[in-house]
This record gives sequence, structure tokens and C-alpha cells, in this order.
Amino acid sequence: MKILSTDVAVIGGGTAGLAAYRNAKAAGARAVIIEDHTWGTTCARVGCMPSKLLIAAAEAAYEVGHTAAFGVHIDGTVRIEGREVMDRVKRERDRFVGFVLRGVDNIPAEDKVEGRARFVDKTTLEVDGHTRVQATRVVIATGSSPNVPETFRPLGDRLVVNDDVFAWDDLPASVAVFGPGVIGLELAQALHRLGVRVRVFGHSVHLGPLTDPAIREYATASFAAEFPLHTEAQIHGVEREGDRVRISWAGAQGETVTEHFDYLLAATGRRPNVAALGLEHTGVALDARGVPVFDPRTLQCGDSPIFIAGDANNILPLLHEAADEGKTAGENAARWPSVRPGLRRAPIAVVFSDPQIAMVGERFADLEPETFVTGEVSFEDQGRSRVMLKNRGLMHVYADKASGRFVGAEWIGPRAENIAHLLAWAYQQELTIAQMLDMPFYHPVIEEGLRTALRDAAAKLAA
Repeated sequence: MKILSTDVAVIGGGTAGLAAYRNAKAAGARAVIIEDHTWGTTCARVGCMPSKLLIAAAEAAYEVGHTAAFGVHIDGTVRIEGREVMDRVKRERDRFVGFVLRGVDNIPAEDKVEGRARFVDKTTLEVDGHTRVQATRVVIATGSSPNVPETFRPLGDRLVVNDDVFAWDDLPASVAVFGPGVIGLELAQALHRLGVRVRVFGHSVHLGPLTDPAIREYATASFAAEFPLHTEAQIHGVEREGDRVRISWAGAQGETVTEHFDYLLAATGRRPNVAALGLEHTGVALDARGVPVFDPRTLQCGDSPIFIAGDANNILPLLHEAADEGKTAGENAARWPSVRPGLRRAPIAVVFSDPQIAMVGERFADLEPETFVTGEVSFEDQGRSRVMLKNRGLMHVYADKASGRFVGAEWIGPRAENIAHLLAWAYQQELTIAQMLDMPFYHPVIEEGLRTALRDAAAKLAA
């Protein structure tokens, strides 16, 4: 067995792991990075980028089919070639993956170890029986995987997760989506707009990441008007029949409704990849999920020389958060035992549905009711939104009663991804509602809707 000694061993070659390795090296430490599956990032391979490629195709199809209201009439029908759609998705996806792999190729060969790492003791790792890595500090950056209920397993190849969607050569005729979270919502709407018969099932009122009941109710009604959406479905049965999936559920009057689908897409959350790491040999405390208990500021696990970053710790499973956490974990591993809090930017989340959903700052569910006021705006009569026929949406901004500071927002509406950045910058700079209203708002733009919500919050603060 090969013996390899180093200062820092990083487990995982994704966004967080690559950032941890590079920053540990930049801080002057010797470092190796271990990957057991595929080098590169979840985002580029099966996450952010391929999903946005599919969504872009869906948006193109939808826009072409909805021009009549502008007086623009297209003769004939919109023809969607599923093979061409998926060919572009995969070609462009592979380009994005290639960019990541070029960075991996620049890592010296002696710093890369391929295989599954498992702790032998607190900082010693055995990799597939061929290499023993003797480190003094370890960064766990093993990412996450789709969490699939065991009851779906008998469906065999009729069961898919989001990773599988981007391996399709053609679009299927029908898909049942279980889980109206971020992934399920984005993929369901995209597939629907590309001509796939879709039905979405959930088991609670939750939709996407929303916690504000009014915004969630508006969003649910908006999406349910476009495709079948059951956020509180009572499922009677899920089983395979030949090459199809048979699903039965309670209808509006309590009757049993049954439909058949080509696939069941399980968008039922993700779980940290930590189960096979041999964490029982490290002495670190584990939570109920089997994830090491860690300090979210420093990413250190207890007082040990072990750090955990990215989707593996499941704080905010987003690429920019994984990159920031990788930097923090890598730097702290290099300087251990002298660790310090890393950068924590303003919380920001976007769902690339239509209308888009966004959240910035504190969530509605995490605020004490008596401490804040809510400013509201509907985008249904907002000028620029109506001009573009994108006038669906409702926004809530939250302001602290005592200080007048902007503390968060949840909304659904047009171009939310852009407005979200304005609000994230305002939150990170701890601006008050009054200071935000002193900023320029051009006319006519969708951001004027934000100004309306801020003015409503200001009036409530004054009262």
C-alpha cells in the first residue's frame, strides 16, 4: 500500500473540495485532494447548468406559443424536437464540465488521489486499499446525493432523479414529479412547456423554498393554473406496470384517480454523502443525520482538526456558498489550530421558474411576528410587467420595527433573479428602508415594483 503524508487532505473534488484544496495550498500547506467518482461539480454536471439549459429551451417554446396577445401571430404549430433539445442540453453541459476539468487538470498529479476515502483514525485515510493518506487535518467536501424513498425502488428504471434527466436522449411523453421543491418545480415546469405531460405531487403545503404563507399561496395558485399540481396529495398507490408507472391518489371529491406515466421523477430532497466515510473512527460528534456537528462560522467539527464544507454539511446547498465554505475550510485547515470565521454573505436563493421565486435575508418563518412590518406589492398592475405580459407576482419585504432596517424578502415575480441581487447587497450593507428608497429607480422598470413594496413598508414603520 502506498503511504502519502500531507498537511491537509481534502475529500471530494467538487466546488467546495476544489476551493478547499486551492486555498489550503495558497496558505502554504501541503495538500492532496481525493475523489472517488467523477472530478468536477454537481452544478455543471447535473445541477445548475443543465437544468437552466432545459429551462431555456422551455422558455423559448413557451414564448413562441404566446405571442398573439401582442398582435403577433405565428402561422402553423410550434414543433418541439425532443432529441434536439436534449442534444443541446448535453453538448452545452459538457462544455461547462470541460471548463471545470481544465482546472482539475492543472492540479499536480501527485496531489490527486482517485478512490473512495475512509477514515482509519481522526486524520488518517485509506483510499480503496491502495493508498494510505497520513494527514494532520482533513476537509470533508463529499457533496450530496438525491434522497429517494425506498417505496419507489421497485419501479426500477422507471424511477429517475434529476441526475438521470440530463442523460435522456429524447423527451418522454409523461412524467410524474414527486416533490414540489426547487428542483421538482423547475424541472416540472420546463418539461411541461416542452410538451411532456406532467403532474406534480407533494405531501404538505410547501412549495419551493417559500415560508411566507401569502407568497406560497399565490405561487401555488399560479403554477397550478399552468400544470397539475397537488401540494397536499393523498397517494393511494405507486407501482410499476410493464414499462410504465401507475399512480393512484385521492381526487377533489375523495374519489380515487389513477394515471400512468413513463417515469416517476423523485425530487424528494438530497442527503449529505457522509455515510461511508468511517466517521465513527474520528471521535467527532454526529447529528441525527450522521453529519459531524460543526461550527457554521469556522466549519470546524468540534475541536478536532476536521472541517466540513459544501453540500456535505447541508447549510445552504448552493454553488456560491460551497465555494465560500471551501475557502474557509481550506484556510482554517491550513492554519489549524488557529481558526477564524469565514465570509458569510447575505442569504440569497432563486428558483428559475416562471414567474421566478426568490428569497433574500431572513426568512419569514425565522422572524418574530412582533418585531417586523411587511411591505407588499402585486406585480399584476406593475407598469413594466404589464407591458411585457409578465404581470404575475407578489412580493413581501420585511423591515425591523426598531431600526427600520431591511431584514428580508420573499416573493414570486418577473426577473426576480435580478431584484434579488439588489436586495442581497442592501441586506449585507444593513441598509434601512429609508436608505433604500433614497436609491435611484429608473422608469419604466420592474424594480419600480420593489420601490412600491419599500414605500408600503416605510408607511407601516411610520405608523
